[in-house]
Amino acid sequence: MHIEDFRNYCLSKKGVTESFPFDEHTLVFKVMGKMFAICGLERIPSQVNLKCDPDRSVELRTQYDGFILPGWHMSKLHWNAVIIESNLPLKLIIELIDHSYDLVVSGLTKKLKEELKNL
Repeated sequence: MHIEDFRNYCLSKKGVTESFPFDEHTLVFKVMGKMFAICGLERIPSQVNLKCDPDRSVELRTQYDGFILPGWHMSKLHWNAVIIESNLPLKLIIELIDHSYDLVVSGLTKKLKEELKNL
């Protein structure tokens, strides 16, 4: 998946914003103000950090060794670094983006969930 396709897919999701809160090279995607994807724009090949269920993280890292790694500069328990410009199936990358988004949405307050629903 090309980085622009990744960006467009993230932005197509409901309630998502993008920003550069850390520096001019680290693009962050948030849903209702909570991070679900982080992308270092200077990393080659393109790599993104995505939130992931801890049990699933271990399984993915084993199955896709070298392409899905512990989250770079993030909690290794809850974040994976995914090499999106690789031989990973596009369907898997989209599934992992959706999983990250859904995990963050499930942790939103009732008020924020309602606001998201009404967007």
